Amino acid sequence: MSVVRDLILQADDDLRYPTSGELRSMVDFLDQGAVRLAVVRTLTDNEKKIVDESAKQLFSRKPEYVAPGGNAYGQKQRAQCLRDYSWYLRLVTYGVLAGSTEMIQNIGLVGAREMYNSLGVPMPGMVEAMKAMRAAALALLSDDQQTLASPYFDFLILGMQTPT
Repeated sequence: MSVVRDLILQADDDLRYPTSGELRSMVDFLDQGAVRLAVVRTLTDNEKKIVDESAKQLFSRKPEYVAPGGNAYGQKQRAQCLRDYSWYLRLVTYGVLAGSTEMIQNIGLVGAREMYNSLGVPMPGMVEAMKAMRAAALALLSDDQQTLASPYFDFLILGMQTPT
């Protein structure tokens, strides 16, 4: 769930104290707390802007998605797409806060391929949407914040590309 929790649980499973390397990892994680919170605050405060920009980017590159017969054709379908984008952005913020991809994996990726396939949503389209969301979100962050947030977007994108 979080770097600190995971390190403590691993040490406990091994019936030992955390190693000096594990303790350094915890200190590094805790030292990044203010940056993590700033990233989450920026992404949360700009959710609508990020989702709208990512949809704009995706639908300009893939107009067939919003054309008649496309998965985002019509107000209801488009709203569902944007809801999903927002949901995935929220999962990225959870990852940034926790310093872990576990929640992205367990909540956002496990079963996602099956769900989208059953709904007829093309996974390549979701991957493109997440790439657009990554670009829109990172554009709002400083270089240090981008370095911190990028791996969580990358994990999400890679997880959507990888067959389950």
